[in-house]
Amino acid sequence: MSVEIGQSAPDFELKDQHGAPVKLSDFRGEKSVVLVFYPLAFSGVCTGELCQIRDELPTLGGDDVQVLAVSVDSVFALRAWAEQEKYQFPLLSDFWPHGGTAQRYGVFDEEKGLALRGTFIIDAQGVVRWKVVNAIPDARDLDEYRKALAGL
Repeated sequence: MSVEIGQSAPDFELKDQHGAPVKLSDFRGEKSVVLVFYPLAFSGVCTGELCQIRDELPTLGGDDVQVLAVSVDSVFALRAWAEQEKYQFPLLSDFWPHGGTAQRYGVFDEEKGLALRGTFIIDAQGVVRWKVVNAIPDARDLDEYRKALAGL
């Protein structure tokens, strides 16, 4: 079942690349969230997408917006990737139960065992205001994130 626009975003708690727990609900009442599911760390399209987010982060709403990037990779792989690419936003591990959060959002590819390229923009009240789901090889357009955030 997919999470749809207008629904409350399912809460979750996942560990970031440093092993610290991050809850979606921690941002409620404080910030909008750009929740980015991606297939795998170190892959070409994923690196390109997250580097673009890293480089354009100030134009995505500044301190009022939190980017959370989620994959099925382990915390250890995410830490190595974050250090290599200098990502400053949390990379969250949906490692166990394997893809559980991606499944709850309806963006888990059961056959391949990883997330599709799903993005959910969640307002400060925890409601999904925009979403896009792309196939694994298809990169997303960061300008669409900006437009959706400007509409909040």
